[in-house]
Amino acid sequence: MSNNYIQRIFSPSEVQYGLSLFSKKELDFVETLIVEKEGRLLVKCQIKDIYKPAKPEEIVRQLWIKKLIEEYSYPTNRIAVEKEIWFGSGVHEKSADIVVFQKDMENPYIIIEVKKPNRKDGLEQLKSYCNAEGSPIGVWSNGSEVVILHREEPNVFTHISDLPTVDQSLQDVITEPWTIKKLTEENKLVRERLSLKSIIQDLEDLVLANAGVDAFEEVFKLIYAKLYDEWAAENQKDRKGRIFFRIYGESPNEIFEKISNLFEGAKDKWKGVFQPMDRIELSPNHLMTCVSFLQDIELFNSNLQVIDEAFEYLVTQVSKGSKGQYFTPRHVIDMAVKMLNPKEYEWVIDTASGSCGFTVHTIFWVWGNEFTAKGPTREQAEYASTHVFGLDFDPRAVKIAKALNLIAGDGKTNVYKCNSLDPASWNDEVKAALKPMLSRFSDSRQKDEDNQKNFKYFDFDVLLTNPPFAGEVKERAILKNYLLAEKQGKTVPSQGRDILFIERNLDMLKNGGRMTIVLPQGRFNNSSDAEIRKFIMERARILAVVSLHVNTFRPHTSTKTSVLFLQKWDNKLCPKKEDYPIFFAISEKPGKDNGGDPVYKRDSNGNIVIDKNGHLVLEHDLDEIADKFKDFANKEKLSFWRD
Repeated sequence: MSNNYIQRIFSPSEVQYGLSLFSKKELDFVETLIVEKEGRLLVKCQIKDIYKPAKPEEIVRQLWIKKLIEEYSYPTNRIAVEKEIWFGSGVHEKSADIVVFQKDMENPYIIIEVKKPNRKDGLEQLKSYCNAEGSPIGVWSNGSEVVILHREEPNVFTHISDLPTVDQSLQDVITEPWTIKKLTEENKLVRERLSLKSIIQDLEDLVLANAGVDAFEEVFKLIYAKLYDEWAAENQKDRKGRIFFRIYGESPNEIFEKISNLFEGAKDKWKGVFQPMDRIELSPNHLMTCVSFLQDIELFNSNLQVIDEAFEYLVTQVSKGSKGQYFTPRHVIDMAVKMLNPKEYEWVIDTASGSCGFTVHTIFWVWGNEFTAKGPTREQAEYASTHVFGLDFDPRAVKIAKALNLIAGDGKTNVYKCNSLDPASWNDEVKAALKPMLSRFSDSRQKDEDNQKNFKYFDFDVLLTNPPFAGEVKERAILKNYLLAEKQGKTVPSQGRDILFIERNLDMLKNGGRMTIVLPQGRFNNSSDAEIRKFIMERARILAVVSLHVNTFRPHTSTKTSVLFLQKWDNKLCPKKEDYPIFFAISEKPGKDNGGDPVYKRDSNGNIVIDKNGHLVLEHDLDEIADKFKDFANKEKLSFWRD
């Protein structure tokens, strides 16, 4: 049956409510309840047997009623709609959308809230209803998302995976064993089209804001532990696929011990991110609630978007935005990697690596496969641990980057905390790691010795980076090392940080090496920056300039940016020319709206498009731009894209 009425009610412009939680059978049934009278659509309530305006909220309510009856087998005499909620004042103030009563027909068992489609508002309303009525189960849903809460005691809520059927107890649902296969099938991020960011926001609202802990550190520990649990379930035979990062009816103290053990296992397998003495600081009760919200999501997926989005949210909440440094959207990263086409034998670096999105996605590009719990092959792990480097000065960004690289590379990483612009400040660890990549000068012993001492010139094949835009470098000890910090033979008192990164990055590349860098649009247009553009063109061929939409980096910044692609002049790989074509492109679909929220691709019927792994697909045009550049590169016979 065609759901013509429902399609009219849920037009593409209606974004507050959705239908993805419901089966075709449920949708078809509710379609039969809708009639049109005098130009108005009405829907028949299955419980009150009266017609109501067929607004999205009411359609979602009737779909949930149908689900309760058919999927969970609750009889209609145990279901009420618009039930008055009695608060401490002795009078009712509000009404619950749906209530399922206990078998005694007096006390609420399940309360369902659909009136408030906003997740945060809906959960607050739901918790107040459950506390007022003593209901052990609360459900908030807008038709595309659902949160099921178990009220363990007043104001203490944990998340559960499903509602009990009429023949099940609440304990039956809580104690059901889960495997990695079931986690993949039931992955909440896929089923409800959610992001990990939204789950963390739930945790902030319910737990973290009042837990007295560093939210970034504690969520990071839990994600680290959960990644390890998924890896162990996939790879340790004695596990038989069993998932441990889950509440199976244990006490808060038992949960705390179990998750702490997983965290210790993660620290042991992927060393170098946490210190040996680091421990989970959440209280057992707070930890239990956090686990309940994270247990139904799968972190290993076809790319790093799930984890990246969460870390981006956490870090920018704390500090990075104030420094003019923002995590690069993953569709921008993918475009840059595709256009530079790194090979398995090439050495890659990001000098302002943040969470290492550029380098990790380079690893995936070279591998030609996905980020899965099974881990890489031996050859893949060797490439990831030997050929790819990341440098960043922000300790939390480095922590994230190390974790992602360790997990992707399965045990080793080359991510270091240092100021890329100031090699004189590098510690022995950084110098030892990068020394093999230093350029050698056989024609000048003095130049070679100076370079071995000062770490100025390197032989990286590929460099991808998005340096900080904000602020200027004023330390003379740093500025004196840069030609772009000179004017009329004298060192200037200050210079833009991104300008110094341009020169620094060119020095990091070997001749014929190629680079992509995200820069403020003004560097391409301002007359005052003409000398910078001249400096670049003297040293490298401009391969491409991609102008990004102003929304690309929102909500963190509305700075207009472009991505510059270069290849250093080289007699063999990139012979110097005075005149040559440049690939220019303008992105018109940024994947973000004016508020910085993601914009997802929709089909001709207005339904959100998902990829082969069930994840949402951003509405952007950067893949198309990358494909067009490949055609350009082959036509121009560029050395790194010759078929």
